[in-house]
Amino acid sequence: MRSLHDRPRIDPSIHREYRGVTRGLALDLGSSRTRAWLPGHGVIADPGACGNPGAEPGHGRPVRRGRIVDPVACGRMLGRIAERALGADRTGSVIVLSHPVLAGSEHRAVARELIAALGPIGVIALDSARAAAACAGPPDGGPLLVVDLGAELTEVTLLVDGLVRDARQAETGLSDLDPCEPPTAVVRTVSDMVMAMWQQDRHGAVLGALRKGPLLAGGGAARPDITDRIAVRLGVPVRLAEDPATTVVRGAGLILDSVLRRADAAPALPGRQR
Repeated sequence: MRSLHDRPRIDPSIHREYRGVTRGLALDLGSSRTRAWLPGHGVIADPGACGNPGAEPGHGRPVRRGRIVDPVACGRMLGRIAERALGADRTGSVIVLSHPVLAGSEHRAVARELIAALGPIGVIALDSARAAAACAGPPDGGPLLVVDLGAELTEVTLLVDGLVRDARQAETGLSDLDPCEPPTAVVRTVSDMVMAMWQQDRHGAVLGALRKGPLLAGGGAARPDITDRIAVRLGVPVRLAEDPATTVVRGAGLILDSVLRRADAAPALPGRQR
């Protein structure tokens, strides 16, 4: 199990102001599939992967356990998505990229390089917990626990006022479950990570977040046999978003919308027409 204390990280790119941006694309680069969100269209898929948008046709998946293991295949996949969503000319576009909260520096660097190669004006890196909260979190702010139940990763993140205060990650997920057995391992993993956070929390944020109810996202949140067991194990009700498998990319899309609105409202620079 990894924790935020192993590698603190704050990415300021989301707070920048982008001028001259008129369109964009949001991406959730997952281990089982890559999802994309386009303003005016919603969630779109990679047209070249035959039902598995995270895979290169004829090859294995380019992302495994939250890491890019095949940059060449990943670049081709992202190129197909960008071609479909933005066309050949990427002028005036920005791409919002979601990644696991505890994604390693190598994964984040390679992902940024691949996205930058697509030719947008800017790349906004956004962790999956903040993206999920933007889509389905409570409007009152305060502490929030986000549980992301993915295919090959499980993450629990504590957000306080929209900032990551603690996080835990385990390299286990839906693909590791035996279809003939109950999902005991994933449920126990989530419980262990929440309890570890609670033991290190000196300000009561974890308890406050539990009283609100954790927000469950990812493909595992679509399975009642998992969500019901998590609720029982933690002894609290849980929050479920509509279509939890796309919660992260839809949240990244909302962030993209806010960037586009700010860019549209920003005054033009001297000597430059808008």
